[in-house]
This record gives sequence, structure tokens and C-alpha cells, in this order.
Amino acid sequence: MSSTHFASLYDLLMEDAPYEEWLDYTRRFAEPGSRILDLACGTGTLTLQLAAEGYTMTGIDISADMLAAAEGKARAASESVSFVQQDMRELHAGTYDVVTLYCDGLNYLAEESDVKQTFQHVAASLEAGGVFLFDVHTPFKMEHIFHHQLYGEDGAEVSYLWFCEPGDDPLSVHHLLTFFVKGGDGRYERMDEELYQRTFSPSSYERWLKESGFTDIEVKSEFGAAEANPNDERLFFKAVKNSW
Repeated sequence: MSSTHFASLYDLLMEDAPYEEWLDYTRRFAEPGSRILDLACGTGTLTLQLAAEGYTMTGIDISADMLAAAEGKARAASESVSFVQQDMRELHAGTYDVVTLYCDGLNYLAEESDVKQTFQHVAASLEAGGVFLFDVHTPFKMEHIFHHQLYGEDGAEVSYLWFCEPGDDPLSVHHLLTFFVKGGDGRYERMDEELYQRTFSPSSYERWLKESGFTDIEVKSEFGAAEANPNDERLFFKAVKNSW
């Protein structure tokens, strides 16, 4: 499937995503009027929700087609948001009070070196005392929840099958998605997409954050409302850039 097609279907996959919880979690650590950089922003749904809250927003994604969709949403909502196409591993987009990286966006980096490089660039993009907020899949989810799992939805206009199989790396998953999209003539067009994700141990993320100049690191579950435990499916990290 082309990236254009996947961008057009992304919001369908994300229609049940917990945007309100991400929004509330961000509010806990972002002062009113803060400058926020939303990494891996996709089609900009959360970015625009944060902009509507009065934050000064910049959204970054590696996909030009995702950003085109985001810019269309911003125009429709009359929100002034800067959207920039960049790879998070090569981030250079000014200085911010808060950087967010939600919806397991970090898990699309399959190499330890890429995660470390991203953390270093995020630190360089934050003011001293600035906050980095992100979430990741847990090892438990990779090994038990995604393991040979099949998801699907049969809709009137779009149906899809989503198969997950273990990836080649430790704690990784290969997502195989097949969409059937109804055209104007009533026929369905098949579109295929493959995605790859990997996670690392919470202690590894903590160590790499400290090496990148972060302190006051918190690792929680349930959008920061609960202590982390081995059977969590998603973890939330809050880290503060050192003031020295």
C-alpha cells in the first residue's frame, strides 16, 4: 500500500484511540501556553486538540501524506499549527517546553542506537527543566498479547484484517494489514500494509534517558495513574531535562 493510501485509512484505525487520556496526561505536565512538540503526530488529531487548549503546537512526522492530512484538519478547524516533515532520529525543530511521543511511536525504531539518538535529539530540543512524555508497548504485550493475534473489522465502506506475528528481533512484532475499500462503483479494492515495531525493557529506556541528560524519570501505567507492573500492556514515561 502506498503511504498516501495508509494516511487516508489511519484515522479509521485510530477511531477508538484514547485521545482524551493522552490530552489529560499532557495537561498534568504542561503549563498553560507551553510550547509543545508532538513527535510522530500522524494526521494531527491530538496535536490539534492540544492547540485548541491554548498550547503553541508543532507536529512532526516522517510521512508527508500524514502531514498533508493534518494540515487539512488544521485549516478546517482554523487552528494555527506548524507541521514539519522530519525523522525523529534527526530532530532539529527549535526549542520547546514539552515534547510528546505517544501511541507507541517510539516502538517503530527497531535499533537501540536509533532510540538513543532520538532521546539525545529530544533533549537538545527541550529547555532546561523541559518535560519529555512518551508511551511504549511493554515486553509482556510483545510476547503475549501480539503473539500470532488476529484483529479485524467488517465495515460498510472499509473492512480490514490485522495479523500480528513475532518479528526477527527480540521483543518485536510484524504487523500485516489488509484493507478492503469500497469504491464508487461498489467494488472493493484490496490494499496491503506492513509495519514493524520493537520495544525494550523499561530499565533500558530509563538508562538511555539518563545518558541523554534526563532526570526525575517516572514510569507508570494507566496514563500515569498506576504503578507499573509486569503484566501492563503500555507504559508511560515522564522525564525532565537536567537544568545543568
